[in-house]
Amino acid sequence: MSPDDPVSRVTPLRAASNLVIVAGKGGVGKTTVTAVLARAAADRGQRVLVVELDGKPVLDELLPDLDVRHISASDALEEYLLEHGFKRIAKRLAATGVIDVVGTAAPGIDDLVVLGKIKQLERSGEWDLIVVDGPAAGHAITFLTSAAGLLDAVRSGPVRSQAEEVLAMLADPERCEVILVTLPEATPVNELIETAYAIEERVGVKLGPVVVNQVDPADPPPEPDEVDFGRATAQVADARAAARFRLERLGVQRSELARLAASVPLPQVHLDELPVAGLTAADVDALAKAAAT
Repeated sequence: MSPDDPVSRVTPLRAASNLVIVAGKGGVGKTTVTAVLARAAADRGQRVLVVELDGKPVLDELLPDLDVRHISASDALEEYLLEHGFKRIAKRLAATGVIDVVGTAAPGIDDLVVLGKIKQLERSGEWDLIVVDGPAAGHAITFLTSAAGLLDAVRSGPVRSQAEEVLAMLADPERCEVILVTLPEATPVNELIETAYAIEERVGVKLGPVVVNQVDPADPPPEPDEVDFGRATAQVADARAAARFRLERLGVQRSELARLAASVPLPQVHLDELPVAGLTAADVDALAKAAAT
């Protein structure tokens, strides 16, 4: 990536691959983006599968009419062992819950079997689009590089074959892309920039548009001290303080969006901030319609 590239343009939210892995720093709203992307695709008539990894079943509530599946490392490992003739081992692992021990003994195996399951779903051809609510940004890099690490460590056998097939999927831009999510704030933007460069350099997977969540869509208010309220009261002072805060916040937002565009020259998708305490399926529908245009 080069900061000298043209500044990113705001674009509709649309997947260009069969599989989209959504990743971002915890708290930036990657589950929201997963739901909005899936809803927008379904509204266009696509057959959509949503995959949630080891998370709370939030997406079932946000997308009640779509196919949502939950994949955990332990279930994926058990299925992998069963498919490769290790039924007794699989049953024992399931009973004793030693997936963490297996992951320590063979670093990356837990991520690889999850990616292998996703690859199996992608290869089935049952869906036009699979959207994965992926790991937080820090884990996203190790998650996506697990196949490459095991390919270096394992010389033959089913694990190497699985790693090769997963890498082939990740490297094919028609099959897979990663969409990174951020907020228009300094720390989330910093983390997205670092993650984008790391994924590009170490993974080789295609990066889709950057999604900036919770963007304040309003025009800036007038300068507070230039507004004549006709009287000086405590309420006027409070209103001016609120307006100053809003102006400062919008200034930070503009600055961070420009910095993100200069550092990561990819198209941006802006999702409006909603004045709600908790997102509902109706909110997702509204965001999807706005993001699709």
